Amino acid sequence: MATVMAEAGASNKGLAKRIREVAQRHGDHLGTTHVAVQRWLDGNGIQRQTAAYAAEALSDKVRRRITPRDLGFPNAAPTRASAIGTGYADSLSEVLNVLGDLTHHCPEDSRSDAPQLSDSDMYSAALRWLVSRPGDVRSDAPATRRVGMRDVAAIRTAAGFFMQLDFQFGGGHAHKAFRHYFREDVVPLLGAGYSAKVGEALFKAASEMSQLLAWSAYDMGHHSLADQYLMSTLRLSQVAGDRMMGARILTNLSHQANYLGKASRALTLARASVEGGRVGSTPRARALFSAREARALATVRDYKGAARAMNEAERFFERAESATDPGWLAYMDEAELNGEFCHCFRDLGQGPEAVRFAERAVELTEPKYARTLGFCRMVLAQSQLLSGDLEAAVVTAGLAVEEGDALQSARFQRYVDDFQRGVSAHATHPVVRQFNERVRNVKNRLDDE
Repeated sequence: MATVMAEAGASNKGLAKRIREVAQRHGDHLGTTHVAVQRWLDGNGIQRQTAAYAAEALSDKVRRRITPRDLGFPNAAPTRASAIGTGYADSLSEVLNVLGDLTHHCPEDSRSDAPQLSDSDMYSAALRWLVSRPGDVRSDAPATRRVGMRDVAAIRTAAGFFMQLDFQFGGGHAHKAFRHYFREDVVPLLGAGYSAKVGEALFKAASEMSQLLAWSAYDMGHHSLADQYLMSTLRLSQVAGDRMMGARILTNLSHQANYLGKASRALTLARASVEGGRVGSTPRARALFSAREARALATVRDYKGAARAMNEAERFFERAESATDPGWLAYMDEAELNGEFCHCFRDLGQGPEAVRFAERAVELTEPKYARTLGFCRMVLAQSQLLSGDLEAAVVTAGLAVEEGDALQSARFQRYVDDFQRGVSAHATHPVVRQFNERVRNVKNRLDDE
């Protein structure tokens, strides 16, 4: 602790004041004085939460992440993920602390029904991002380690690998590996030394990886954890001034809200994404943002608004080849656009149109996007059912289940459950009985594996 205080140029009184300010920022009130700081320096005990506040205060001062362990407090546990990340971080050190703590949160070993962030937290974060300016990337800050473009290239390569795992096997398959890599190989670099050019590239690459952690948590059904990762990623996108990534995070938050039936939140976040992505986004990205707005509008049965947003998405997509896109946007192809539209028409109750777009999405989706293909097949089945073709719907759903049984995706399982509820009125029909039996067999096989 004494060493870090010397590096920060912090006196006992100065550190005590900063600790009180950090505590207040977290809604806590401490009476820490210079006397307490001296006691800690003399080797006396410290409260676990106070140690976390001291680490955050010194992180702000030295502009790199400091943990309680770095200060000589090995028994100070990380802040629980359920108690952190509830808003848009005020500083770079704060968001790095949040991300470091989140990576210790294991969704596979915890409850998936923790409360999500409130609408007010979401809207406040969206507004703060919309009016923000870049400015936290520091140039040539003193540090024991220097980051170069080779480090950035390694993160991007890893992100591409993890993204493919996610698409092919679902979020649950590799979240633990995502987490470990991000904690051990990415977060430490964000607090190291780098030039302005490297720093901008580094934070963009880190945002890609953090977004993957958020999406995989969402796919597993851990929505509170996904919220916290997405909120932190939104803040990272501000550091590098990456408006396209920030708009992507808002559109992902809209997607999640739509999935959870929070239509008003979904529409507000989708519109924030469209507005925030007007500057600095490629036509392909803007097609994605408009398509997600159409999804939200379709959920609230705004036929005219959904049609307008889909038309905008099509116009942007027609210009997709006119700009160079980041690697993370490669999945936004014609198949993906058709997949977005088939969801819209399904939710608008327009069966024939939903079938047409869903068939096209299934036809165009590459096998490597196994989860997307499974979703499109399930939407096709729902659309066929909406159009009154029970047998075709059950055949399509059966194919999705058989070929999607490797997906560790809570979302995919819910699509299947929703379809089963949709055909429950025909439970005695032979094809429905066979389908339900097939679903049971696949679930049992997954349990065995």
